[in-house]
This record gives sequence, C-alpha cells and structure tokens, in this order.
Amino acid sequence: MTDVNQEDLNHALEVLGLTLPVTSETLARTRRALLHTWNPARYSNLTNNPKKYMQAYKKAEEMTKLIEAAYTLLSAMPVTDEASSEKREPLDVNREK
Repeated sequence: MTDVNQEDLNHALEVLGLTLPVTSETLARTRRALLHTWNPARYSNLTNNPKKYMQAYKKAEEMTKLIEAAYTLLSAMPVTDEASSEKREPLDVNREK
C-alpha cells in the first residue's frame, strides 16, 4: 500500500466535509448522503438546455468520483476506538507499585 500524505488526507476530509476522528459509521453515512446529492441521474430533468444539462451531469460525475476516492482513502485508514482509548488510564511512571 502506498503512503498517504497529509495533503491527501486533508483533501479527502474536505471533499466529504468531515473532521478527524472519523468513525466508519459517520464515513459511510456521509458517503451515502453525498452520493445521493451528486447522483448524475438527478440532473436529467433539471433543464431543457442540453449544454447546461451536460455541464451539470459532468460536474456530478466528477464529484461522484471524488467522493468515492475520498471514501476509499479514509476507509483504508485504521480507525481508533474513542471509547476504549478514553477508558485507558495514562501511564504514570512515578506511581508506586
């Protein structure tokens, strides 16, 4: 697997409108909502002007590809379980045994 740099991660988060930390449920819900919004078929009855229709259709196709790429990138990253990390006690090296 290739290394993911911070710019790619930030761009993926920006495309999906999310901030870290991201849970898999939030990621999937956001993906579904954005794919519904940017579904190219939704632009079929938007206008009678074929040029404007094709512009909107191509924009929707671009956004669909961006959303899928961002989802793929973020879903491949390990997700930390916030609940389990909060329950852990910090290691205190000065504590007596």
